[in-house]
Amino acid sequence: TTTTTTTTMSYENIEKKAKKEWGSIKASPRALNTTNKIRDLVDQIELNGHPDKALIALSIGDPTVFGNLERSEKVTKAVEDALNSRKCDGYPHSAGYEKSRKAVAKYMSLDGVDYTSDDILLTSGCSGAIDIAFEVFNTPGCNILVPAPGFSLYHTLADAKGMEMRDYNLLPHQHWQADIEQMRSVIDNNTVAIVVNNPSNPCGSVYNKEHLQELVKVAEEFQVPIISDEIYAHMIFDGEFVAIASVADKVPVLTLGGLAKRYLVPGWRVGWICVHDPVDAFKGEIRGGLIKLSQHILGPNSLIQGALPAILSETPQSFYDGVVEYIKENAHTVFNMLSGAHGLKPVMPHGAMYIMVHIDVEKFKDVKDDRDFSQKLITEESVFCLPGLVFNAPNFVRIVTTVPKEKMVVAMERILDFVDKHKKE
Repeated sequence: TTTTTTTTMSYENIEKKAKKEWGSIKASPRALNTTNKIRDLVDQIELNGHPDKALIALSIGDPTVFGNLERSEKVTKAVEDALNSRKCDGYPHSAGYEKSRKAVAKYMSLDGVDYTSDDILLTSGCSGAIDIAFEVFNTPGCNILVPAPGFSLYHTLADAKGMEMRDYNLLPHQHWQADIEQMRSVIDNNTVAIVVNNPSNPCGSVYNKEHLQELVKVAEEFQVPIISDEIYAHMIFDGEFVAIASVADKVPVLTLGGLAKRYLVPGWRVGWICVHDPVDAFKGEIRGGLIKLSQHILGPNSLIQGALPAILSETPQSFYDGVVEYIKENAHTVFNMLSGAHGLKPVMPHGAMYIMVHIDVEKFKDVKDDRDFSQKLITEESVFCLPGLVFNAPNFVRIVTTVPKEKMVVAMERILDFVDKHKKE
């Protein structure tokens, strides 16, 4: 009888609880601390443009969005062959297939840097590589140095992880080279890494060997490793690409890359981390930590992993050259058309797929800042440029240089009309 009574009371309590309204379930601190500056801006900005002008988006860092740039046929065949082989359907090792890591090691071995498959970790896109690289250094109270202007995802990931971000300044009048003395001033005993992005998003800058050596010298002096984001490696139309690992003979470097940009397949989500460790600083915990972190998602897309060896070895140079030439022509179009524009000063890029344009707001009668410029430009001319604030570059806008050439010319003409209407007399 006692058991029956107790059971009845338990059911009654459950029924009472079931009748209560659900409260608000709390999200994790990491979820709540995650903010994406670009997404937040797009959600807040009014994207309804001029009703008589089709929208031209110069804001999207996806080279496939307009359909004017197509991947190489060799890349397509590599994926078809991997699919038909029926050998890429299961779970790979979390670090990636051995043959795929070996192919990346060969592809990334440049200028005296020799990687083996044991030095390579395949990731879910280059953003996945950034995530793992940040996390492997994430210790209580640490800080990490990032460029300003810089890729907004750096702050997104670090803020979510509770890592302090410290900006080092890039100088527009010096081809966006780092301000070395200012960089030195923000390093302390809690600095765990210096992020270098070369070629740069959003600046389109390309560092020469001498400047890379300056950066390495700072890292060596303070014994801080480098995270080198090289997703735009070889996408250069002025100068040559130098991998920072090739000049870091006394500094450990995690080099990040992937297929997304150079191969025009950002949605395929295969990137990598290359471990360069001439001083054995990563031997104790970092190498093992990278492998452990790769097990969070068991590695990237197995099909594209299987296609990697052929993609990296068989894509013709003519394909790369064609993409770079296209971007170069668009960059020159923007630079030449806006160089004489009232209140605007474009900074000529040397690579990647972006150009930054400075706005002298004092020369406009009703433009408060870069965000106001972007909003008014959309509303009046249906041209969308990302304001520099999302890259920690106030009073700049970023223009993507992969859009169709005819659209680029139209967009620049509209910007010139806009400037003429808003300039101070």
